[in-house]
Amino acid sequence: MSEKKSWTERLFGGFKKTSERLSENLTEVVSKAKLDDATLDDVEDALIMSDLGPSAAARIVGRLREKRFGLELSEAELKQAVADEIAEILRPVAKPLDIVAFPRPQVILTIGVNGSGKTTTIAKLAHLFQEDDYGVMLAAGDTFRAAAIGQLKTWAERVGAPIITGPEGGDPASIVFDAVKAATDQGIDALIVDTAGRLQNKTELMDELAKIRKVLGRLNPEAPHDVVLVLDATNGQNALSQIDVFKEVAGVTGIIMTKLDGTARGGVLVAAAEQYGLPIHAIGVGEKIDDLRPFDPDLVAKVIAGVA
Repeated sequence: MSEKKSWTERLFGGFKKTSERLSENLTEVVSKAKLDDATLDDVEDALIMSDLGPSAAARIVGRLREKRFGLELSEAELKQAVADEIAEILRPVAKPLDIVAFPRPQVILTIGVNGSGKTTTIAKLAHLFQEDDYGVMLAAGDTFRAAAIGQLKTWAERVGAPIITGPEGGDPASIVFDAVKAATDQGIDALIVDTAGRLQNKTELMDELAKIRKVLGRLNPEAPHDVVLVLDATNGQNALSQIDVFKEVAGVTGIIMTKLDGTARGGVLVAAAEQYGLPIHAIGVGEKIDDLRPFDPDLVAKVIAGVA
């Protein structure tokens, strides 16, 4: 129970800038008392300014209009009403990344731009699986940068997970092939594969991922079982354009959002849910190994809206 409480506290702390931003915007609205057309327009503006995006803002305001139009709401009541509508958007996309593949291993490709926190997220995800007694192996498929290989090696040692690597500039598909063979031989449950994060040349990245998929298909037609996009919340609405690109080049199946503790732009999580409907597996609110947890839509909705 104490762990759950500490995670809730970290979540509130992590989303503090986001909830303060939305609270400030909503506080200005509440002084107008009744929820009339003008007030609802201001609520919509407040939500957009808090990075929830035009589509989600319009949906939330539309629901408030249906349920609460003409009512006098206190600041606390308005925040709770907004939290309820945010939760309605988030619940359908909340989906833990479960290990269900048979035969093992479950192959999870992680993708995302450099600097998104992808490598550290892989380690945190490995730790999350280990807490549930799953055997995890890592594969350093980002051979484009020596630093990425070294960083993943360090994290693998820290979490106590075996890792398959190759030389800088090596063939990522070959490393993935070796990793799947090793994971199969060792009875590993989950194989988490790092991939290159460069987007400057989409064609090159697409070709690389296609080659990895082809190699995986030879070993297991179901693989990769998951293609997880790691997004940096500090990018705000720019994170949405990354979803567009990676959906095109990689066939994203789910999202993990990181760095929610360092930004007032955490509302982009709602925008992503509303616009794309992709599963949100987990969120990260810090640098520690246990600062990544499965996505809880009701708790996150309360945190974003500043409902204590």
